[in-house]
Amino acid sequence: MAEKEVKVPLKEHFGNYMLPMRDALEIFSGKWKIPIIAALNFYETCGFKELERIVEGITPRMLSKELKLLEENLLITRTVKDTRPVTVTYSITEYGKTCSSVMSALYRWGVEHRKRIFNIEGEIPADAWGDC
Repeated sequence: MAEKEVKVPLKEHFGNYMLPMRDALEIFSGKWKIPIIAALNFYETCGFKELERIVEGITPRMLSKELKLLEENLLITRTVKDTRPVTVTYSITEYGKTCSSVMSALYRWGVEHRKRIFNIEGEIPADAWGDC
């Protein structure tokens, strides 16, 4: 007897398809992760106070929380140097640099969206988000 093909219900299949997208959205969710990733992608290495100045409006507590999450997800590294006072820097990892294509796509989509919704004219700067 020939075996019957088992069909996966569409809803279950779609749910599995969405898992990686949910993972990605969790990484980039919130108000602060994308600006932090963008800053470290641009500057590569920054101290805590530098990041606090670059990412305008973020509180020290929120910056600390978001940096820990980004470090747990291997996008940044935290380096502690035994100086007086102790020096702590944060750097984008090679894996973290892979986010630049996502950031570039979000930026381009956002520019086009603003043009469509707000009837804004203008061009995307050539150097925006690098050559992705």
